[in-house]
Amino acid sequence: MHRVAISSTGLFTPPEVITNEELVAAFNAYAQQENTKYADEIAAGTRAAITDSSVEFIEKASGIKRRYVMNKSGVLDPRRMRPEFKPRPDTELSLMAEIAVKAAQDALNSAGKTAADVDGVICAAANMQRAYPAMGVEIQTALGITGYAFDMNVACSSATFGLEMAVNAVRTGTARAILVVNPEITSCHLAWQDRDCHFIFGDVCTAILVERLDLAPAGAFEIVGTRLQTTFSNAIRNNAGFMSRAEDRDPEDRDQLFRQEGRRVFKEVCPMAAEHITTHLAAHEMAPTDVRRFWLHQANLSMNQFVMRKLLGRDVNPEEAPIILDEFANTASAGSIVAFHRNKADFQSGQVGVICSFGAGYSIGSAIVKKI
Repeated sequence: MHRVAISSTGLFTPPEVITNEELVAAFNAYAQQENTKYADEIAAGTRAAITDSSVEFIEKASGIKRRYVMNKSGVLDPRRMRPEFKPRPDTELSLMAEIAVKAAQDALNSAGKTAADVDGVICAAANMQRAYPAMGVEIQTALGITGYAFDMNVACSSATFGLEMAVNAVRTGTARAILVVNPEITSCHLAWQDRDCHFIFGDVCTAILVERLDLAPAGAFEIVGTRLQTTFSNAIRNNAGFMSRAEDRDPEDRDQLFRQEGRRVFKEVCPMAAEHITTHLAAHEMAPTDVRRFWLHQANLSMNQFVMRKLLGRDVNPEEAPIILDEFANTASAGSIVAFHRNKADFQSGQVGVICSFGAGYSIGSAIVKKI
């Protein structure tokens, strides 16, 4: 068995930004448009009027201030309220593969590695652009990696679940190194017309180079252990899929996009995440107080604050649990990896950190890492 490390991480940040002010202006224009259109039904009490959104509401509910997106104009058009992409022919690189390749190349460059050093790709994300062929295989081929690739989806925990799959392959010797890529174009599955969630998501892509420790560059993080946990819940759900056509579903049906019972998710997931981390650390004879930094899933500021209070019994500062969701919003599986990517350079040899994601499923994944 080999010791395993995270040699490097990579990040692709989309070219466009939507501020809360811009998002609120677009949403409120949409609300006025719809309330005017259905004025008679609203007056008769057979239809509820859409309530305006506000910057204050968004920031209080989530801590989010802006988000990166692949397309801004379509989202902010009150007549459209979704991204606008041009279809690409099958002979061109898919959009999801394109951003994954960029993040992967960033990770390879950071580690001083090339495609020849990697034996596989895991494309782990909350949503895939298509059913088949696998996005991972397209990304692998575009990078020039010889070996294998596959897709996996465990919603917002996809990155940490993919990380464990990569660790197992490297530890057992079936691969020298695996790239885990997390292309999250979440703007396509968000209901931008729903006041309760129209502000939640942003687009991004992260990449993690998982490698044998003896091949890793200086400054790598050894992966001390990984742990996964799932339990079924309908509190976060998206019913869009290939069977929708057979069910004669309308693509505009509300359940064909992201939806959640936010308060229920908060009450159920946060204690689970804290217990998961505590138990994982205990299995390696550690306590939360032994950890210098926690890179948590970036869905909601209050959720992260709750988890950290459960772990340490007190409020924590950004040094202990960095927050990047104010800039990126919720980027599904990529959030904890963005936090790690942005906030790991100051670690000293021997210091320990925890990467943890949690989300729909429910699913929770964690990795204990130690700076070499």
